[in-house]
Amino acid sequence: MNSRIFRSRHFRGLVTGAAVMVAVHVVGTIGYHAIGAPAATWVDSFYMTFITVATIGYSEVVDLTHSPWGRLFTVGIALVGIVTMTYLFSTFLALLIESDINNAFRRRRMEREISGLQGHYIVCGIGRVGSNVAQELVKTQRRFAVIESNTIAINDWLDRHPGTLYVSGDAAEDDALRRAGVENAAGVFAVTGDDSHNLMIALSVKLLNPKCRVVARLHDVRNAAKARKAGADEIVSPDFTGGMRIASAMVRPHVVNFMDQMLRADEGLRVEEVVVPPGAGARRIGELAPRSADYLVMAAHDDGSWVFNPQDDHVMRPGAALVVMTHPSGRARLEQLLNKAGA
Repeated sequence: MNSRIFRSRHFRGLVTGAAVMVAVHVVGTIGYHAIGAPAATWVDSFYMTFITVATIGYSEVVDLTHSPWGRLFTVGIALVGIVTMTYLFSTFLALLIESDINNAFRRRRMEREISGLQGHYIVCGIGRVGSNVAQELVKTQRRFAVIESNTIAINDWLDRHPGTLYVSGDAAEDDALRRAGVENAAGVFAVTGDDSHNLMIALSVKLLNPKCRVVARLHDVRNAAKARKAGADEIVSPDFTGGMRIASAMVRPHVVNFMDQMLRADEGLRVEEVVVPPGAGARRIGELAPRSADYLVMAAHDDGSWVFNPQDDHVMRPGAALVVMTHPSGRARLEQLLNKAGA
């Protein structure tokens, strides 16, 4: 929080106002010393400047009875000093409001927003891996909340994405997960840098919401069996995945280049999956998802089997998944079509 205060425009204004106030006292001290010479000392001159700016109203320490220019100088010092004092007070008050009251309001507003989320995602840990996970959720326009105990890490993320909903705390604790809305969440990303911590997160999530999908990050793939027993639905090892990515860049460079271009596209073009709702019944793909320029149906997954490039007459049952290449608006349109079919 301190780093954010130091970067605040109000803090910069406070520094500027303090610099002006110092300059006023320096100019006033030198001016009164020259006007009241040889009787006025440097201490008298500084004191005269201070009581003028502070509007204390004591008698003149430096005698200006026979110096009209000295009194005009006093008027100028008083005007600049009083204006600067007022600016410093208002800026300091604004900084207090921004750092304390505003943060309290922001926390309460975030708690209300998180409590109203349904089917959102929770990113546990916003470090190197977690920030990339959250960035993907931002690009594909999915609602999510972050749980992070490291103040520096969350502040770095908030500097780039100030509207992010977040909870400060340990993601393995039930209280933090509840405040992030785990009971209503669709999935949780356990992506902290500690394998044992990710196992505890997976276990805590499943105890609070058994239906919530958990994807856990593990450095050591030998912990995969333990993670699945703890409740993780999927295990991802950055080291293993990185090795596969390096091999693919060598043996299938055009495929890797295509995937990279797709992931970097500003339009959010992705390979997505959309599930057929329970009330849709057995329907042909041509009825559920008519061909459109908004999406491209690549495959269908039903009852454990895959059908690639399915034709319009391929029958889909409730719970089956369509794998499509689309952008966020195309995914939303396809979800509307499927929900309408299941209504």
